[in-house]
Amino acid sequence: MQAIQSTFDDLGTPLAEVTFVVVDLESTGGSPAQCGITEIGAVKVRGGEVLGEFQTLVNPAEPIPAFISVLTGITDAMVADAPRIDSALPAFLEFASGSVLVAHNAGFDISFLKAAASRTGTPWPGFDVLDTLQLARQLVVRDEAPNHKLGSLAVLFGARTTPDHRALHDARATVDVLHGLIERVGNLGVHTLEELASYSSRVTPAQRRKRFLADPLPHAPGVYLFKDGTGRVLYVGTSRDIRARVRTYFTASEQRSRMAEMVRLAHVVHPVVCQTALEAQVRELRLIDEHRPRFNRRSKDGHRVMWVKLTRERFPRLSIVRQVKDDGAHYIGPFRSRVTAQAAVDAVHEVVPLRQCTQRLSGHESACALADMGRCGAPCTGAQSEGDYASVAADCAEIFAGNARPGAELLRARLEELASQERFEDAARVRDRFLHLVRGAARAQRLAPLVRTREVVAARAQDGGGWELVTIRHGRFAGTALSPRGADPMVHVRTLQATAEEVAPPAPGLPAALTEETEILLRWLESPGVRIVELDGSWTCPVGGAGSVRHELEPAVASAHEAVGFDHDVPTERPRRHGLRRAG
Repeated sequence: MQAIQSTFDDLGTPLAEVTFVVVDLESTGGSPAQCGITEIGAVKVRGGEVLGEFQTLVNPAEPIPAFISVLTGITDAMVADAPRIDSALPAFLEFASGSVLVAHNAGFDISFLKAAASRTGTPWPGFDVLDTLQLARQLVVRDEAPNHKLGSLAVLFGARTTPDHRALHDARATVDVLHGLIERVGNLGVHTLEELASYSSRVTPAQRRKRFLADPLPHAPGVYLFKDGTGRVLYVGTSRDIRARVRTYFTASEQRSRMAEMVRLAHVVHPVVCQTALEAQVRELRLIDEHRPRFNRRSKDGHRVMWVKLTRERFPRLSIVRQVKDDGAHYIGPFRSRVTAQAAVDAVHEVVPLRQCTQRLSGHESACALADMGRCGAPCTGAQSEGDYASVAADCAEIFAGNARPGAELLRARLEELASQERFEDAARVRDRFLHLVRGAARAQRLAPLVRTREVVAARAQDGGGWELVTIRHGRFAGTALSPRGADPMVHVRTLQATAEEVAPPAPGLPAALTEETEILLRWLESPGVRIVELDGSWTCPVGGAGSVRHELEPAVASAHEAVGFDHDVPTERPRRHGLRRAG
């Protein structure tokens, strides 16, 4: 196989051209918020050569604890005439400007520097940060060193300076450790800053050698398909830049372990260029549904959804079914699993006393325990007439058809009853089940109008001018086009309508596409800035429908602090970041 020489623009920044500033600090303790810096030491290197050094003691404006002085050798007398941090920090930042910061256990040093910047009102630059401790944990095994402390690594890599808890000495030792680690990853095919940023020991040399598969791919938005030697699709993905995204499978710290096996089997990557991100989403979904790639986990079972049906019989009941039929019955859904569908059924039974038996009733059967509990009117025994039962079934049908407010009031009453009995866990369980119910009802109420609509043409302004145009027919993506800046968009609208896919009306209650595709289109239509250009049909949603109740219930269910209720804030948590990161 002929090797393909990529350009440096494709590969990234060669490590030999990166300026690293290796920094180490000494402090009065371990808390950045409460302790001060006593010494800063740093070494600037590029291409294996030392370009300069920085060292200064710092007066922390507080006594240095005795055990810290014993550890570092830095005493109160040594720092008495040293500069304060408000002058030492700007000097260091000027020295480190434009570089990648490196430290051993970088979280400690960077947190102290950022805390000092915050206290002194000094702007903090957005440094990239490399942690030699994290890198060593992936490259150095226990047989080579007893641990990953700086002292042990300095011995392993033959550092010319012995670390001794003085900042500059430790920084010099870290430089040699950094160079030793870079040499190791170089032998594994890592030669650029971007590759080092995403390095993981789980990415094998065999994976990295397959980077050539990305070379012929376009820098364009769309879908990409990994295929094996027989042409079978292994994996389908989407990206705003196909080539850049595919390259990460061969260089990135890939958290999904199955991807290593996928790349090992891959022989070619096939691109499908798309005009817009929406088109790429839809095509990815359809390709996954068509090929069922073994390494995709999402959207492979788009047709395997569940619906909850209110049956058409003398005494209607709830049933979980896989298909919607044109039989006059009421349906809600789809639900992505039988578990969530069953939760919706249980929620209806909590607030509406429908029968739960499955046999046909003659009026002469024996009553079950639910009748004794007052949870069913016992039409099986003749205790409840067909007319009286019909009013009960009508309450359920109203929830299914669009008016969820009566059901919500029934839920409130049930929650108050349980709360008065101090059955708070039961109340929370009832409320959570009801959320599954209103989610299914809301989904049905949102999907149905779009599915019934023969055509929707919508537009959204592009950042650089012009319009993104989309045609949707019976809930299916039928086509897209871009109207350039300054052009008459209606000319492109007419062309799009003439060339878009013809979509036949689907069977009643069913979309003409995967349910997930219709939901993607709904989210796009409801996103800010989208305008309806033409509408052939009636696209509406009930004001008092399940969607409004869903928006009230979801925050309550998400709250971890309350057992019952409708109005609580949803807690959020910022994700943690690891490896080479932005320190700003």
